[in-house]
Amino acid sequence: MTMPNYVKIVEVGPRDGLQNEKAMVPTDVKVALINQLTDAGFVNIEAASFVSPKWVPQMADGADVMARIQRRAGTLYSALTPNMKGFEGAIAAGADEVVIFGAASEAFSQKNINCSIAESIARFAPVAAAAKEQGVRLRGSISCALGCPYQGEVPVSSVVDVVRRMRELGCDEIDIADTIGVGTPGRVQEVMRAAAAEFALDRISGHFHDTYGQALSNILASLEVGVAIFHASVAGLGGCPYAKGATGNVATEDVLYMLHGMGIHTGIDLEAVVRAGDYISQAIGRANSSRVGRALLTKWAAASDAAPACV
Repeated sequence: MTMPNYVKIVEVGPRDGLQNEKAMVPTDVKVALINQLTDAGFVNIEAASFVSPKWVPQMADGADVMARIQRRAGTLYSALTPNMKGFEGAIAAGADEVVIFGAASEAFSQKNINCSIAESIARFAPVAAAAKEQGVRLRGSISCALGCPYQGEVPVSSVVDVVRRMRELGCDEIDIADTIGVGTPGRVQEVMRAAAAEFALDRISGHFHDTYGQALSNILASLEVGVAIFHASVAGLGGCPYAKGATGNVATEDVLYMLHGMGIHTGIDLEAVVRAGDYISQAIGRANSSRVGRALLTKWAAASDAAPACV
């Protein structure tokens, strides 16, 4: 078993992490968070979502956020784009990558957008074609790839079918997402291997929620089969509205601590991410969900409070 020497972390906190916050997060706070994450060394940050403000009011300031962030050369700033209007907004705002999405669960697709999986993916064809024509990077995200809140188990064949459809649309990267956090390592490896039979393994990413405390185990299982791209959210921001009590996305700090401890390079400054997690947690009045973040912050506070040594 050969582990990757380098892992790319896609930081999804500013978009996937904040979108379900009930209280509106000020634009200044979102901009400051993204700037801190940029300084920490991320090469890919999900910065905004160009969806209807009627459905996701928290993301209504996407264009303003994109206009005000301090960009770093070499970092991709991604935006979720559900349709051509969203795509045009994202491009006008300078998105480096647009993200389309579909479910591996037929029940999830019907319940949420009232159409089949095939129909939902077909709706993205104009967005995909426009992205290819304009030379914009295109990422596809497959939700409920390891379980669905409505139908329960999701067949591996269903995930593979959506991988094929997204490959045919021209996606540069495809996310296998455990939206409700029910996946376990053996199943994750089965799904990742099946996806890799249809799409280049080095362009497949894992997006794991930590509802059942399995996210780090699932990342390790994915590493064992060669996956080297993972999504994570600073301070564990986010939560799935379909799984009551879900703790949301795996915390970036926890993922980095594990990877760095394994000698795997990420190019990201863990301490800077911990401070960014502390910043956003305090700014929105939310408990920090990162175990590593809380542990290091406590350690640093204890060190600063220690009595000076006698000389």
